[in-house]
Amino acid sequence: MQSTYSLLRLPEVINRVGLSRSSIYTKIAAGTFPQPVRLSSRAMAFVSTEIDDWITERIAASRSPSAAS
Repeated sequence: MQSTYSLLRLPEVINRVGLSRSSIYTKIAAGTFPQPVRLSSRAMAFVSTEIDDWITERIAASRSPSAAS
């Protein structure tokens, strides 16, 4: 089975999720946002499917009857 992954750099993740850089890194540290993949000593990227899943979870949580406003 062949699997294809797409990696997203931080500016694209910021654009897709609508959070600031600092908010993303705060959520990563808290364990509530997908960890980036290290590409080199200075470059990191995020797995697109993990970001998509995170967005889907946020949508589902906001639509659930128990979601607080």
